[in-house]
Amino acid sequence: MPLPPFAPSATFSIGIELELQVVGTYEYDLCNGANDLLREVNTKGLVGEVKPEITGGMIEISTGVCGDCGVALAQLQDIRDRLLTAARRLDVGISGGGTHPFQHWHERRIVDAPRFRQLTDLYGYLMKQFTVFGQHIHLGCPDPDTALRMLHSLGRYIPHFIALAACSPYVQGADTGFQSARLNSVTAFPLSGRAPFLLTWPEFEAYFEKMTRTGVVAGMKDFYWDIRPKPEFGTIELRVMDTPLTINKATAIAGYLQALARYISIEKPFEPREDDYLVYTFNRFQASRFGLHGLIVDPQTGEQRPLREDLIATLARVEGHVADARAEDACSALLRFVSRNESDADWLRGQYAQERSLAEVVRLQCERWEAPGDAL
Repeated sequence: MPLPPFAPSATFSIGIELELQVVGTYEYDLCNGANDLLREVNTKGLVGEVKPEITGGMIEISTGVCGDCGVALAQLQDIRDRLLTAARRLDVGISGGGTHPFQHWHERRIVDAPRFRQLTDLYGYLMKQFTVFGQHIHLGCPDPDTALRMLHSLGRYIPHFIALAACSPYVQGADTGFQSARLNSVTAFPLSGRAPFLLTWPEFEAYFEKMTRTGVVAGMKDFYWDIRPKPEFGTIELRVMDTPLTINKATAIAGYLQALARYISIEKPFEPREDDYLVYTFNRFQASRFGLHGLIVDPQTGEQRPLREDLIATLARVEGHVADARAEDACSALLRFVSRNESDADWLRGQYAQERSLAEVVRLQCERWEAPGDAL
């Protein structure tokens, strides 16, 4: 399959995808209710999509192309409300969160679709273990070379996005010690991690042609990189976040991405370079293991500082671009969240410490997903 041409898109536009948990309301384990739920959802006049994911306890929702995070929030609120109406009829719950705290991978059922069957034939049990839940954000770029430069410029900020969304401390009933254990499941795939350091589209086309010639990949979907180009949309796709516990958090993170991209594009604070990736894996691990409490290393100076401090400093640095991104409320809310120094993973652990039941934790996650209002 040839690499599709890079489609035109509005610069700094966004689209948000969220993978959600479908749980039974008795034991709050994942249930194989995705197909029933999708049949019940009223999609008349819907902006965006609701569709199945790899196993039967997952669905994915997505916005259309949005100019700002406020538009995205309105679209996600409409999708959420339609989902909840259908879920109540079926007596199932919907939840955010990067992992289900106590589901067992071997009990999952692969959704009957050609691509999912193909992936299962290739990756075996990894596909059932891939019952994890992430947020993906598409960022519009004016041309393919700009897209590649933005992709590599954003690499140093990957820990910010991991830490902001981290809410997957539990796997298979155990506390992993991680803030985002979900990323460990993604890393198991051979084509995960960082994209190759290529800054022009002809170079990327040549790389893609070599990879397809080997038979290792058939298309861009076969790359599970943290950030990957999506030429058919004219975007780059940021893929490192856990699905947040609320749509308000999800859209606030997208607003931060827009403001950060404007800052990088307009002020050009640095040139992306291959050596930036010397600290990439360390920084990524620190964010997934410790979240806001981790360390981050500046790839150019070698300075180590607390991730939380680096995030607060960056929010201040991009402040001049927040208004143009129409992300004032989003970035203000994120600053308050970071200043509290408690992640959503910390919140989940606090609920378990109080309730002593992971099923009750999932019930509370469902309540939080359903709640209206503007709290992160």
